[in-house]
Order: sequence, then structure tokens, then C-alpha cells
Amino acid sequence: NKRYAYTVEFDSEELIKKSIDAINSELRVARLTYTLTKGEQTGTDFNVESTETKKLDRSQGSSVEYDLIGKIAEGTTLTRRTVATILSGISREKLWLFRENPEEFIAKVVGLINRQKASVVVEHITYTPSAEEPYSQDIFNMSRASDEYAKAFKAKHAIQDYVFTDGTAADSVERRFAKDLDTAKEVVVYAKLPRGPRGFYIPTPVGNYSPDWAISFKKGTVKHIFFIAETKGSMKSTKFGEMTRTDEIEEAKISCAKKLFNEISTSGVKYHEVTSYQNLLEVMETL
Repeated sequence: NKRYAYTVEFDSEELIKKSIDAINSELRVARLTYTLTKGEQTGTDFNVESTETKKLDRSQGSSVEYDLIGKIAEGTTLTRRTVATILSGISREKLWLFRENPEEFIAKVVGLINRQKASVVVEHITYTPSAEEPYSQDIFNMSRASDEYAKAFKAKHAIQDYVFTDGTAADSVERRFAKDLDTAKEVVVYAKLPRGPRGFYIPTPVGNYSPDWAISFKKGTVKHIFFIAETKGSMKSTKFGEMTRTDEIEEAKISCAKKLFNEISTSGVKYHEVTSYQNLLEVMETL
């Protein structure tokens, strides 16, 4: 239940160069658009006759001011100086895209930099126990809406009476995994780890990472008594498109978790991503 902090050393010049190259070759930003809807209103009814979507002229764009360097620094956890160096190194054509759609420009530049950062920093990361208070049982006492209980899995051997899986369908990966954990004789107790700032997470250079499950096995039945498992789905939705689970950023977060639990931590807890309970048992023997 310890909290950890990380330190990492990497070559800033390498990251800056890779980020500039990635932005220059991959950054695409759509112009802002708006839709004109024409019709007639009769009483409370509005009958649409036609719609027309137009691109917004940047000269007529919003007058909202953005702290461009600050927003990108916040999203990448880099210094303002490093971000400024990256932006000053990209082509004028790419930098000009900021005026077309500031919000999308910032989001995509942050993503591109974090992808390069992920490939650079993971090899050099080190974790040490944090001075923060350890995790307590309170992380499992977060309030839930009443309608969520109708979709939850009623458990017998979980820390809580109900397990709130990401998928509610009977054949979803997490639902099947929860059922298998609940009926496995070698499992003493398990928990679906809560996410968010009040939940369980591992800090990484490319964003906090929240694994899915904590499992405690009966001593002598398996190779490792304590295990952290990852069973997330195949896609992660983003505001500006889809990002696959094999994306560099997600892979970097998983690599950080493996390094913490499987190489650095002395707590006896092991970690790995799995596709099923049977896969978990197979993977456990290789660690």
C-alpha cells in the first residue's frame, strides 16, 4: 500500500530533436467549423429545412488568449524552456496551425511530445517510496450512483460486495475476469482498483497510470502471492480520435509499472497485463 515517486534522467537534446521531427512530420490540425441551420418554427416545433457547414475564417476566430507554452508544459511535465525550444524549432507552417484550432493544436502537440518522451525516459526511470501517506481502505469507499449497482457484478470474495467493471456485457474481458477470480479456490481476496486522484495510481513521466486489479492468492497454490493485473480493453478513446492500447504512451506506462513491481519493489508484488484468469496463471509462472 506504499506510494512511490519517480526520478528519471534523460538527454533533453534527444527529446527536443525527436519532438521537433515528429511535429513537423505528423501534426495535422483541422480548421474550426460551424453549421448554419435554416428552418421554420411553428409553436414549439422547429422544422429543419437545410444545414450548411462552413470553415471558420481564422481572422474571425476567438479572441480567447492561450498560454501556449504553459499548456504544453503542463500536459508534458516538461519545463517551459524545453517546450519553448521545441516550438521554436518546428516549421512556421506547423506553428501557424495554432491559429486554426488552438485547442486541437495543443492537445496533439502534447500527444506527439509525450510519445517521444515515452520512448526516451522509461529505460532510465527509478522509483523510491514516497513520503506521502500510504494508501488506506478509504480508496474503496468512494460513492457510487445508485444505477451503477444494477450493472455491477455481485461478488463473494472481493474487498467490496460489488465489483464495478468497465464492461457490463456478460462476455466483456473484465466481467469474465471478475467471475473467474470470484470462483477460483486459490484466490483469497481481490479488488478492482479505483481510479483517479483519490484512487490507486502509479506516477509515470507520461501521466498517472491506474492498473485494474489487485489479487491475493493462498500461499503455496501459486508462485506469487500478491499480483497486480491489467485487463483493460483494446481501445482508449481520445477527444480527437482513437488511440490504440499499443500506443507508445500506454506501453510506456505499462513498462513503468513492470519496472516498479517486477524489478524495484521489494514488497513481493508482481505485475503484468493479462487477457484472462488462465492467462494470469500462465504469466505468473514466467515472472
